[in-house]
Amino acid sequence: MIFYFSGTGNSKYVAEQIAKITGDEIVSINDKLKQSDTSDINANDKLVFVVPTYSWRIPRVVRDWILKTDFEGTKNAWFVMTCGSEIGNAEKYNKQLCKEKGFVYMGSAQVVMPENYIAMFNSPTQEKIEEIFNKADAEIQKVANLVLENNSFSTPRNNLQDKFMSGPVNMLFYPMFVKAKDFYADDKCTNCGKCVKVCPLNNIEIKNNKPVWNKNCTHCMACISYCPTSAIEYGKKTVGKQRYKCER
Repeated sequence: MIFYFSGTGNSKYVAEQIAKITGDEIVSINDKLKQSDTSDINANDKLVFVVPTYSWRIPRVVRDWILKTDFEGTKNAWFVMTCGSEIGNAEKYNKQLCKEKGFVYMGSAQVVMPENYIAMFNSPTQEKIEEIFNKADAEIQKVANLVLENNSFSTPRNNLQDKFMSGPVNMLFYPMFVKAKDFYADDKCTNCGKCVKVCPLNNIEIKNNKPVWNKNCTHCMACISYCPTSAIEYGKKTVGKQRYKCER
């Protein structure tokens, strides 16, 4: 089974491409989180987790969901991590998670995709997006073939910078940056409710015909990227920035 978590569609796209090669069933972790569903899962063949990279590790909401969910059947687990540049020393923490869950760790692979974290970075131009996808598609095929053949991924790079980014930087990232208080909708908001629908943590509600963000946010950027009128901003950091969502 292939499980994916995706804010703006990158990881969903990768999961779908892998499934075309392996023939595995796809399960949306977004839907599981939205429904508070941690019921037992029977995985008949394999466990493939396709997730974005949040500060050089898998998202905490994904880690917590995996920890709370019982997986029956095959325990071989692969991690495919989409990222804007690199996954750092994520392998260390994926191994720890597998040990805690009793999974057989089959490796962590990175697939570089277009940057979507516009609360901190700029999304690429359309020309650059096409270039990124051309490279990503070739990497996805390699990853999928290894999963299909039940082979482990190669060991990722692991230098001092990787350890620092996945360690101390990740620990600071959540308390310092992952907050919802700066999200707001301007006068372009039409009260369509799209942001409420796409939020995987049910963190948004409509009050007085405008979306309001609560405190349970993971900064997946789904709300701001899928807003049909580009009405949602994150403080001043996203004003004037191009939104990105995977539309393949």
